[in-house]
Amino acid sequence: MDLFSSNKTENNKIKVTDAVRDRIPDGLFLACPYCGTQIYNKQLGDFRVCPNCDYGFRLQARERVALFATDFTEFDADLTIDQTDFPGYQGKLDRAKKQTDMNESVLTGTGKIDGQAVALGIMDSYFMMGSLGSKTGEKITRLFEYATAHRLPVVLFTASGGARMQEGINSLMQMAKVSGAVAAHQEAGLLYLVVLTDPTTGGVTASFAMQGDITLAEPHALVGFAGARVIESTIHEKLPKDFQRVETLLENGFVDKIVPRQELTKVIGQLVALHQGEVADV
Repeated sequence: MDLFSSNKTENNKIKVTDAVRDRIPDGLFLACPYCGTQIYNKQLGDFRVCPNCDYGFRLQARERVALFATDFTEFDADLTIDQTDFPGYQGKLDRAKKQTDMNESVLTGTGKIDGQAVALGIMDSYFMMGSLGSKTGEKITRLFEYATAHRLPVVLFTASGGARMQEGINSLMQMAKVSGAVAAHQEAGLLYLVVLTDPTTGGVTASFAMQGDITLAEPHALVGFAGARVIESTIHEKLPKDFQRVETLLENGFVDKIVPRQELTKVIGQLVALHQGEVADV
């Protein structure tokens, strides 16, 4: 007897209705911005790193504090500076503050990384693309001045789309102001360690992001000044695939070491300890 002859099944495609689609959580699967691999969100882990190419997905500043620092004390959380009356600017600031729980595009303070006391600054690309505004520059300047006065090394994670256009010349002036504070810190014989993250561009790259004593970078981070499309339209040539990626910067001497995000705490701790003379052999 043919048990299956009268009950054949059809290989129909499953139809996803709008009601079913609405129940699927957003961000369940992500595409790696660098290699394009489709990744189940939970595969990224706490460090949010692509398992295929080690690219580090963008993090908010407070997420980085939770991953890399202990005993963190925030500076200038209530700092106020008169803002320009550029149309719509205040609304964008208010939305950025709500999204990031920050008052500006950089989080500053003191804390410990792998047990080493540091002055810590973390730029946040979720706050108006980490753009450099007057308050951003003031907070970073105050961080360096505090570190100089208290003989602390500075660790700064950079992430920026460049100058904040709504503030015009006031934004560009922050490049010089922060650079002056960096120079005074270095003249005092203190360590300034930069970690370049994706993306670091524009006036931030043209100033304090490239002034560190030691420059580390996360894998495949985009670092440059002008955007690739602007450069291509100027020189009328197609740029290489890895143009402005940190691997190219490493080959050309602009970066000291590319460090996977999972190893940053240990590497930063070792470098700070070596500078402080606390490690005999690493």
